[in-house]
Amino acid sequence: MHRESTSTRPPGPRRRAVLLGAAGAAGAAAGLGLALGPGQPQATARSAGPPALASRGGAQALAPGAPPAPSSAGTTIRTTAAAVGSGGYRQLTEGAGWPRVVRAELGAAGARRADKRTALAAFVQLTDLHIVDVQTPLRSEYFREREGDGWRPQEALSVPGAIALIERVNSLTSGPATGLALGCAVTTGDNTDNNNGLELEWYLTAMSGGRIVPNSGDPRSYEGVQNSGVDRYWHPESRLRDADKALGFPRVDGFLEAAIREVASPGLHLPWYSTVGNHDLLPGGCYAARQPYFAEYAAGDRKLMTLPESIAGPLFDALRAGTDPRGEAFAEMLRTQRHLMRTVTADERRVPFTSQEYVAAHLQERFTGAGPVGHGYTEAHGASGELYYDFALGDTGPGVVGISLDTTDQGGDYRGSLGTAQLRWLEQKLAEHANSYVVVFSHHTSKSMNNTTPDPFRPDDKRHTGAELLEVLLAHRNVVAWVNGHSHRNEITPHGDAKGGLWEVTTASHVDFPQLARVVELADNGDGTLSLFTTLIESAAPYRADGGELGQAGLASLYRELALNAPHSPRRRALSGLETDRNTELLRTR
Repeated sequence: MHRESTSTRPPGPRRRAVLLGAAGAAGAAAGLGLALGPGQPQATARSAGPPALASRGGAQALAPGAPPAPSSAGTTIRTTAAAVGSGGYRQLTEGAGWPRVVRAELGAAGARRADKRTALAAFVQLTDLHIVDVQTPLRSEYFREREGDGWRPQEALSVPGAIALIERVNSLTSGPATGLALGCAVTTGDNTDNNNGLELEWYLTAMSGGRIVPNSGDPRSYEGVQNSGVDRYWHPESRLRDADKALGFPRVDGFLEAAIREVASPGLHLPWYSTVGNHDLLPGGCYAARQPYFAEYAAGDRKLMTLPESIAGPLFDALRAGTDPRGEAFAEMLRTQRHLMRTVTADERRVPFTSQEYVAAHLQERFTGAGPVGHGYTEAHGASGELYYDFALGDTGPGVVGISLDTTDQGGDYRGSLGTAQLRWLEQKLAEHANSYVVVFSHHTSKSMNNTTPDPFRPDDKRHTGAELLEVLLAHRNVVAWVNGHSHRNEITPHGDAKGGLWEVTTASHVDFPQLARVVELADNGDGTLSLFTTLIESAAPYRADGGELGQAGLASLYRELALNAPHSPRRRALSGLETDRNTELLRTR
């Protein structure tokens, strides 16, 4: 591998009514072994793979006199957010861009490949937005001392932060490596944070365009941990010497009022497709949703903001080990610790939603935006609750296909897996698209798909690991990439070898610093190899946050600055990955 110089580049029924009722009146549908074992689907013989696609409709060839005009403007090739100073609370400024690194583990880097290149597909990946209702009783901030992600100082600003990322995507003129027009955007899960009906509405509105009031409970005021008086949380408007102010966090008068003020999203200007993650379908990202106490507590008028370590510790350990998938220990904790809860305003809009309701919301006309209707989901998906599908990847014709998987275990666990029925469907689709290149999308990574506990709602549908999924993908030569998220980390991994392999592209989240998304482009080099280009992008928010500027753009800047300074970030500095995990050209033998 080598670094490419940048010197030549420019730098229940009631629940259903609550979630879908607003559209009903208008007539619309209301984080946390390669061999297959006995009895599991057997990998098919390696397919020959698709032919060269240079003549296929929709591909953009390098015609003489009319080359594409790639531009790195708006990407991390040009600039990145850089911290000012080395200690205490830090601010951000414009820093140097990251170079593009050529990786040749799966194919040779031909000296003249750029001269013969044919661009095939270009799309944007958004992942782990974690649009969060910070006032819901189901938010478990009291885990902060055990896990830094239990509560983040920036999370009250997730909506304006996500909108600033959408604005950045809208500003891109073409693929930064090939110049091909961007065909679509694809989310790879954890679009929401807590299986919350309001979060789902905010996410869909941000993506499709519209106005959002990121508030729940009392319509006039904030009712969460940041004005609770509990000193483990940052209190931006108080003189309280809380844990974060001890680290240098500032006082920001007007912060809480601004955080729940209405904001506006232009919506993505590209067609977009939605992939589901564990935080979308599971309360807390780890508990089976179909337990009545989750809905009762989420919609109710009591919120637990602090919990003794003697209780929080074992509860968190059970969560991480996956030993309490139905949340029975959690329910018992709520029963015994009611005396510690604070009174808040009840709000039925916070109730968890089912996979069927998740699909129904995507199908609402008001959330169509740039399309397509349902964003990959259809009424059939709503009826079955099976959230996986295939689609033409952008507008590049039949030459490149996307396959969106559902790796969430609805039985309850933050770790992923696939059921046998979905795995067999995937094998059928890979065979069906044998003459096309395929990019697979999921929320979980190959390493985080290690939960094989049976789904109690589908007890006969055996669960399969990431290693087993890789076995299937590598058996089909047409699969060029597996794009995912979940880990909140940039990491690019080759699987297989030059005789047959694929690239696993894992992208960091947009809730934890450095808050990134990724442009991915596929090209045929005309020399027997393919190039998969990955280019990271940041939000459109200014790098420097002015604590006194609490307009929508200022809040998005503060979102990034607070994320930089979030406690526990030193152990998470690797989230940006190595240079080989950021802006890359990934070669693969065709």
